[in-house]
Amino acid sequence: MAATHPNLSTLSHSLSKPSLSPPTHHHPFPKTTLANPTLSRAATLKTHHLLFSSKNPISDIDLSTTSHLHDDKPREECGVVGIYGDPEASRLCYLALHALQHRGQEGAGIVTVDNNVLQSITGVGLVSDVFNEPKLDQLTGSLAIGHVRYSTAGQSMLKNVQPFVAGYRFGSVGVAHNGNLVNYRTLRAKLEEKGSIFNTTSDTEVVLHLIATSNHRPFILRVVDACEKLEGAYSIVFVTEDKLVAVRDPFGFRPLVMGRRSNGSVVFASETCALDLIEATYEREVYPGEVLVVDKNGLQSLCLMSHPQPKQCIFEHIYFALPNSVVFGRSVYESRRQFGEILATESPVDCDVVIAVPDSGVVAALGYAAKAGVPFQQGLIRSHYVGRTFIEPSQKIRDFGVKLKLSPVRAVLEGKRVVVVDDSIVRGTTSSKIVRLLKEAGAKEVHMRIASPPIIGSCYYGVDTPSSEELISNRMNVEQIRDFIGSDSLAFLPFDSLKRLLGNDSPNFCYACFSGNYPVEPRELKVKRVGDFVDDGLNGSLESIDGGWVQANRNQKEVKLGNSL
Repeated sequence: MAATHPNLSTLSHSLSKPSLSPPTHHHPFPKTTLANPTLSRAATLKTHHLLFSSKNPISDIDLSTTSHLHDDKPREECGVVGIYGDPEASRLCYLALHALQHRGQEGAGIVTVDNNVLQSITGVGLVSDVFNEPKLDQLTGSLAIGHVRYSTAGQSMLKNVQPFVAGYRFGSVGVAHNGNLVNYRTLRAKLEEKGSIFNTTSDTEVVLHLIATSNHRPFILRVVDACEKLEGAYSIVFVTEDKLVAVRDPFGFRPLVMGRRSNGSVVFASETCALDLIEATYEREVYPGEVLVVDKNGLQSLCLMSHPQPKQCIFEHIYFALPNSVVFGRSVYESRRQFGEILATESPVDCDVVIAVPDSGVVAALGYAAKAGVPFQQGLIRSHYVGRTFIEPSQKIRDFGVKLKLSPVRAVLEGKRVVVVDDSIVRGTTSSKIVRLLKEAGAKEVHMRIASPPIIGSCYYGVDTPSSEELISNRMNVEQIRDFIGSDSLAFLPFDSLKRLLGNDSPNFCYACFSGNYPVEPRELKVKRVGDFVDDGLNGSLESIDGGWVQANRNQKEVKLGNSL
């Protein structure tokens, strides 16, 4: 493929935005038949154009030694990037992955295409650990995809770091995936029965096998054919010798946005913060159920399938995304500020100062303080230099892990009635240590305010959460949790208030972690955890691998989320 591509700003076609009004189940795009008869595989496949205006050696890391330092928070699995038409594609991809580093810190990779050859560099660690100038010099070409990942168990195995690259009878393909497939085991078993051999334990490899075994000749139809078999959450970018393809699942669980640089190059990314860093103008989201294809002919949109009511992950606004991102068409900063305002209005308390658990609680705390008319101050200072290795003191220090990351400011806390705002409580262990730290630093009272409803259910759509039995809100009511963490009062963001704030967009969000009602029910007895297995899966059966599977709770108990919040 040549190093440069036609300026895509010359394209002037239009695409109508899908209707998100419930409960309509229909194609989100105008019903125009494909001009190419070879693409008319089913009546559901329509194609349209849209207007696009300018606007290494790997060190072994023993995660078990640092697991107690991890925040007691849900974990997003990864972030993805795709770039088409820029001679600096690999460097732009590198920068975009830096912007998405918060979505995954255990591995990173970039695949570029030059002269129809896919080149790949992946590694364990942060983006800056994996890539340097000489490595980026090897990744030539104007077409690239990238990935940052978070692993939930065991070591980060190099072979499980994306993007994956594979060859099949019609060429090569690279893929980077954000999400989680709830029918992974079933698909893998069927493929293995037909002779497929798997080299990793990632559900992303299933997608590659489905593409390779599809009976359709055009690559795009292979992608659609594969995605029709997938159940769960997926925002995926593919690269071939001459194409960049972006796909989002019909429910739109995980975010994926599209932008454009001034030279006409097209960019896909998990969040708009990645677009901002590389000076790409945000155009729009990739719609639920949409396939976008970029090649020398421009940009083409296909409807993957009729999509149901979108179910976008609400935790993107609560915790995962950066405050400067626009996710699902809404400012993350504004969402979190309003969460704090609701807490101040509906769960007020006499206090002297408002502080946050940094960094994810800061914006909600600012909203709380402004609404309550109480000063916001930095009562907890977060260390940004905690690495993956450290020397643990031989003499046990209570709350060592939390103290290493968070330091209380006595001048702010001593003798004060303190409201501390955090984004969520998962197991409750970290919250109890934070309360104890604040009181030991002289706080007269500590009042916890949580900028999300109680988490009572595990996520199967690309978020690493503990089993339901480990979730403190699934076992205790609010008063019991308050007693457990030792705070003087505790209040969560009321579920009904959250939905009122979202207004007409409310039905378009997934609240399974708060309600136990899953838009896509896990069909299997056990569901793969978001990360990879401790074992690479090459030896023994799937059932013999411990730690990689969680029990699918099909009968999640209903919890009344009214007055208890």
